[in-house]
Amino acid sequence: MAKLCFGNYSYDMNTRFYTHSICREHITPPGHPERADRLRVIVDRLDDEPFTYLERLEAPLADEETVLYAHPQEHLDKVKANIPEEGMARIDEDTIISPKSFEAALTAIGGALAGVDDVFSGDTGNVFVAGRPPGHHAEKNRAMGFCLFNNAAIAARHAQKKHGAERVAIVDWDVHHGNGTQEIFWDDPSVLYCSTHQMPLFPGTGAAHETGAGNIFNAPLAAGSGSEIFREAFDKVILPALDRFSPDLI
Repeated sequence: MAKLCFGNYSYDMNTRFYTHSICREHITPPGHPERADRLRVIVDRLDDEPFTYLERLEAPLADEETVLYAHPQEHLDKVKANIPEEGMARIDEDTIISPKSFEAALTAIGGALAGVDDVFSGDTGNVFVAGRPPGHHAEKNRAMGFCLFNNAAIAARHAQKKHGAERVAIVDWDVHHGNGTQEIFWDDPSVLYCSTHQMPLFPGTGAAHETGAGNIFNAPLAAGSGSEIFREAFDKVILPALDRFSPDLI
């Protein structure tokens, strides 16, 4: 069993990997930056020799009610009502939906919830979920930035509701800031949100002074920042925040 060490954190690498073919049926236009090819490449790469230790499982379909952990019923109903019977439709300029998008979104959520369950049950130490559509731009009442529902926020709430987690940390290192995750937990000190991201860049949020209830830690990076600057952001901002917060789940 391999071990992953990062800062003061050490993890046994008995990692489970969740994905599902339905997530590739969330169709976006040719050339769209968030398309099925992204998931296909990840799955193909993880078939290579260094990743033979991964335990591979099919992501389950989440119940619709789990969406309400992070979003109101109105938002769930609006997304569902806009799913087209054929072809594609636009929620906004960037966010495209197709006939299988709602099922794909619930499956991406289902993988995240199953991963939380696995870690709390002790069945595995780490979980990687390769699902789409993604989630971190989805705000409480708004789908945007390719995202319909906020998968990470829903998973964090699931950890609290089902497993009694008192403190959940979300660490986000996408090139874009996770404005939706930040907005959902802005005034909730039971969830720590930490993010490294390029700034200025879409969606325009993520400044260091955005701190919520003292639970938001943003480390914006300039375009072209290399590994040394990225690691410095973790060493000086993200990891100290995690140490102080002492999360039950990351």
